Amino acid sequence: METVVSGIRPTGFLHLGNYFGALRNFIKMQDEANCFFFIADYHSLTTHPKGSELNTHIKNVLIDYLAAGLDPDKSTLYVQSDLPETAELYLLLNMLAYLGELERCVSFKEKVRKHPDNVNAGLLTYPVLQAADILIHNADKVPVGKDQLQHLEMARDFAQRFNHIYETEYFKLPVAYNFGNELIKIPGLDGSTKMSKSDNEASCVYLSDAPETIRKKVMKAVSDSGPTEPHQEKPQAIENLFQLMQAVSTSETLQFFEEQYNTCQIRYGDMKKQLAEDIIAFTTPIYEKILELRSNDTYLRSVAQKGAEKAHESASKTVRQVREIIGVRSI
Repeated sequence: METVVSGIRPTGFLHLGNYFGALRNFIKMQDEANCFFFIADYHSLTTHPKGSELNTHIKNVLIDYLAAGLDPDKSTLYVQSDLPETAELYLLLNMLAYLGELERCVSFKEKVRKHPDNVNAGLLTYPVLQAADILIHNADKVPVGKDQLQHLEMARDFAQRFNHIYETEYFKLPVAYNFGNELIKIPGLDGSTKMSKSDNEASCVYLSDAPETIRKKVMKAVSDSGPTEPHQEKPQAIENLFQLMQAVSTSETLQFFEEQYNTCQIRYGDMKKQLAEDIIAFTTPIYEKILELRSNDTYLRSVAQKGAEKAHESASKTVRQVREIIGVRSI
């Protein structure tokens, strides 16, 4: 059985972008692979260094994981910081990562631009920690969104470099897993190309949003005065609305509004109302499960503890063998 690894940062509630970019594949894979899905709290500290709300965010992400359909009896669900072996492998892999390749990483450049007052070493070595998360379980496949593909390539580079330097074939070269479908990147309601819980909460539709909240957010989504000629190219904000509709609505609904746009008859108010109702229909089963889980702390703690124990079995074996390969061992 192949091993699959992936995680999500606990910087807020999970949203539609997280679902379509990651969770949807997580749920499919747990029935056919050995899955490790973690909550990446170490990663969140690179941009959210104050930990006052970290525990709450970790709990909320675990709830969202479970409500969306992840089963702790099928998958290993754990918190990144509960696995100290990851930090050790991160340290060892840093010795194989070159400054130039880290500085050229697209996500690092974006974070520097967005957070010029917090350009920390963790941001620079973020891909190395992500590689450690993947390689600690010697993953075969990693379900990632489009914005994380470069990080996966870097994980493959580090694994290959380790194998070459130490003349071994220990690490597998993990590949992206998307079930043959195009990786989906869900845009924001603010006209941005990515729905991000870290940057603009108003642009996100959270899995835990109540129906009325969803309606308000969608109706405030950025649009324009409409096309002025048939088959006009869509501006980014309008393309976002159609991409969201493609994800949650029926093909007939999408086709109707495409025709309305191409014939310059579209009414964005009508489109947003339909989009909001389709999102609500999609998220309601998850939302109801979230409400149920929020009051069950005992169950949530047991899931996290069970996951940490299962993850440790895999990770401790990897670190022990990597130490032996490198020559780092007790006297």
